[in-house]
Amino acid sequence: MLRLQDIMTREVVTLDPEMSLRDALDILTTRHVSGAPVVQADKVVGVLSAMDIIEFLATTPCVPDVTDTSDDEEPRGLDDPAQTPAAYFVDFWSNAGADVAERFSDTNAAGWDVLAVHTVAEAMSRAVVAFAPSADARVAADAMQRAQGHRVLVIDGNRLVGIVSSLDIARAVAKRMLESPRYVYRGHHVN
Repeated sequence: MLRLQDIMTREVVTLDPEMSLRDALDILTTRHVSGAPVVQADKVVGVLSAMDIIEFLATTPCVPDVTDTSDDEEPRGLDDPAQTPAAYFVDFWSNAGADVAERFSDTNAAGWDVLAVHTVAEAMSRAVVAFAPSADARVAADAMQRAQGHRVLVIDGNRLVGIVSSLDIARAVAKRMLESPRYVYRGHHVN
């Protein structure tokens, strides 16, 4: 039986729940990994994957908050049925104190960078799939498939000691590490 401790990555990239998604994405891309455990005070509190970030971006508006109530008129947003999306940009933003053309020319401002203003805790998955180092790699692979994930954490007691990704499982298959030995005795196959 192939155990997780035989194929796990021991130097695990971890993220802090309070770091910005921009910083987390920089770490993931620099380290060439698609996800990492989120650790707070030596305790695993979640996992952040590239897919979590994509899903978060897909459901988060990328327009900066420009609510300006300095005028006597109440600001109108997209929830106002009389307000069309085009009118939102013309009417609502014009009350924000800056020229609309000026706002669009400075799209590198902090308000435009959704990843910089949101934290890992907002996008991470709190569902963690974890096993002991002695767990069977086949069981972990099955758990990854059921969870539709690409990694399982290896935890010894309460301590994160490694991670096994779907790539680690693929390497083990390619090296034939998951095959069971076959013995032949008097013309019969015995497993």
